[in-house]
Amino acid sequence: MYQKNGDNYYIVDGHIHLWDGRESNQRNIHGKQFIDCFFDYHTNLSPESERWDYETYCYYGKDRLMKDLFEDGYVDHAIFQATMLGDFYKNFFAQIDQSQELVRDHPGRFTYNHAWDPRDGERGLDQLRQDAETYQLKGVKLYTAEWHGESRGWRLDDPWSLRYLEECRKLGIKNIHVHKGPTIRPLDKDAFNVDDVDHVATDFTDLNFIVEHCGLPRLEDFCWIATQESNVYAGLAVAIPFIHTRPRYFAQVIGELLYWLGDEKILFASDYALWTPKWLIESFVDFQIPADLTEYGPLTTENKKKILGLNAARLYDLPVPDECQVQPEDAENQTNEAMEETSTGADRETAKAPAVTG
Repeated sequence: MYQKNGDNYYIVDGHIHLWDGRESNQRNIHGKQFIDCFFDYHTNLSPESERWDYETYCYYGKDRLMKDLFEDGYVDHAIFQATMLGDFYKNFFAQIDQSQELVRDHPGRFTYNHAWDPRDGERGLDQLRQDAETYQLKGVKLYTAEWHGESRGWRLDDPWSLRYLEECRKLGIKNIHVHKGPTIRPLDKDAFNVDDVDHVATDFTDLNFIVEHCGLPRLEDFCWIATQESNVYAGLAVAIPFIHTRPRYFAQVIGELLYWLGDEKILFASDYALWTPKWLIESFVDFQIPADLTEYGPLTTENKKKILGLNAARLYDLPVPDECQVQPEDAENQTNEAMEETSTGADRETAKAPAVTG
């Protein structure tokens, strides 16, 4: 739990990893390219005090994860999003067994989301059924740009993918997290396009599609889809570190998301260990959209509580302490903040996005 100015925030880190990017686990040059690109994101977007050395970054282990998330990082619950990359790493990029040990050793602290790939066909469907039972899956993490032999990507609306989504429906796996964000070397940028989200969100209205990285750099395309589809959510991983290096850019991103999606369809995530949650949470709670960006409303305490944990808790049926729920005074603060913005002469458009039909 994070506390600031008398407010209590229940924190769900909706996107974390325990990975092994060491040379000993790299299958080929692409494994090195991938972890090097991750390290570049980490170095370029982190405050200097939060930057890791390369060796630690490639392999940090369970103890470091527990310290960074729960001792230092204010996190109440964290969700593993397994990234497999079997064509690049000998024993996968995600440390599956070690992640499972953490889930078992720390009840209530973690949710584990495994992965599937529709290019595995019938064999993969059988594996999905087994994984659902083994891991008690409530969600999965999909990587549409992952390489698979000669294939360098797939689409959510591919026929085999639709069969896998239908199987998720049968198995009660309701939360479908999809990487739709910046490319990572050597993966192809176009394989992360967001347009296929529209198709499956319409066909599977009983599933939740959490678009990780909120589609960046395709934010506008994503927002036009998500405002129509009530079951499409935005994950802030990769977007939120810009709060440090380019705060006005982050203000535009969060402002657009709030306008189009509202504050109940945005989920906080650190993408650990790309970044550690402590500084992200502190920065976000303190952050306010600059007054001269007049088309956006204020970022309120109520907004922040929902984004930092309450929205993910709802999707994953997590118990939230009463003191962390949105309180009547949060709504009052929201009204006061809006009035203050108006009184300062910042003539902001605070209406929500119109419903888009047709």
